[in-house]
Amino acid sequence: MESNPLSRADRKSVAILTFERPAKLNALNYELVDAIVQALDQIEPEDSVRAVVLTGSGRAFSAGADIHQFSQDVARGPEIAHRQFVRRGQAMTRRIESFSKPIIAAVNGLAYGGGCEIVEATHLSLAVPDARFAKSEIALGMPPCFGGTQRLPRLIGRKRALQMLLTAEPISADEAKQIGLINRIVPKENLLDEAAGLALHIAGFAPTAVAACLHAATRGLNTTIDEGLAIEAEAFARVVPTAALRDGLQAFTLARAGRTES
Repeated sequence: MESNPLSRADRKSVAILTFERPAKLNALNYELVDAIVQALDQIEPEDSVRAVVLTGSGRAFSAGADIHQFSQDVARGPEIAHRQFVRRGQAMTRRIESFSKPIIAAVNGLAYGGGCEIVEATHLSLAVPDARFAKSEIALGMPPCFGGTQRLPRLIGRKRALQMLLTAEPISADEAKQIGLINRIVPKENLLDEAAGLALHIAGFAPTAVAACLHAATRGLNTTIDEGLAIEAEAFARVVPTAALRDGLQAFTLARAGRTES
């Protein structure tokens, strides 16, 4: 029996979740997908945790779905394959995307197929110089189905997304940064420190404000501008009564008054 496919290690207020299937290039079997969702369900109500980092063990972030496991459900027909594979994978990426605390992908190697879809769903992403990204599903005779046909065009544009979706050709970390799939490239030896540092920086702000930004940006992206503005206004209204906003405004006012006097 395989050991736990996901490990957790906390750095101050940051939970680092590591995919632990290095011999399989961290392929996303059902146990790992379920473990990611369960870990996020556990972390969300933990006030001591303010951000999450996702990374892989070994030389891959994730090579994508565990094809050996998935193919058995394909052989059983579309209904079972949809229930076992598609719904499970989409639920995972939606959980990541809609999480109320920032989730940062620390891409330590290749991110193919479902692994790339996790990167697409995270709020921020860092990668090592030799990381590679690919939408390899078409080579298997299928489209991506963990959200890749929907999120990737929204992230990088329709034609760039279709180039990846229709060719299965990998792109470099440099290209991924240029097109907006990742935020930053960092040396391999600094990857977790940089990701945790970014997470801790964000954790220094009021969690209500962070959650409001995540909610408004994620929800508003898939709406008209007017609907998005309404979502933004609603997010603002929710933080108006918070002590964090009152304290932030007071601190700004006092600091400005101090600069004026000097």
